[in-house]
Amino acid sequence: MTRDDDLQTLLLAVHALTRIAAIDTQNDAPAAQWRTLTLLRDHGPQRLGDLATLSRVTQPGMTRLVHQMDAAGLVERAAHPSDSRVSVIRATDAGLAALAGWFEQFRAALAPHVADLSGTEWDAVGVAASALSLRVGLVPVAPPTHELEEVVR
Repeated sequence: MTRDDDLQTLLLAVHALTRIAAIDTQNDAPAAQWRTLTLLRDHGPQRLGDLATLSRVTQPGMTRLVHQMDAAGLVERAAHPSDSRVSVIRATDAGLAALAGWFEQFRAALAPHVADLSGTEWDAVGVAASALSLRVGLVPVAPPTHELEEVVR
C-alpha cells in the first residue's frame, strides 16, 4: 500500500465513523449546522459568502441554513463595519454550547466502535490526528482577532 492509499483509507474510515456516530446519536440536526458552527468557532465571524465558500456550499444554501440557525438562536447576523449591505455571521454562546453538546454526543457514540483498539493503535490514532490537524490548521484553535470580531460584539 502506498502513502496515498493509506491517506485515502484513513479518510474513508473517518467518514464512515462520522456517519455511524451521526446515526447512533439520533440527532436530527443537519451535519451542515455543526460544520457551520465549527467553522465560526474556528475562524471567527464570517461574511455570508465567505462562510459558504469555507463550507463548500452555495450562497443560497448557506443563506437558508443561516436563516434557520438564526431563528434557533445558534448564530447572529450583523452588518459589516464598512459595507452595510454585507451580513457578518457569528456563532452565539447558545450555538457554541450546542456544538459542545453535539461533540460530546458524538464522542460517546464513537466510543463503542473503537473501544477495542490497543494502546499501540491509540498511539497511532493520536499521531495521525495531531499530524493531520496541524496541516489543516485545526490545532491549536486561536481566538479570532480580525475586524469582523469587533463588529458583532
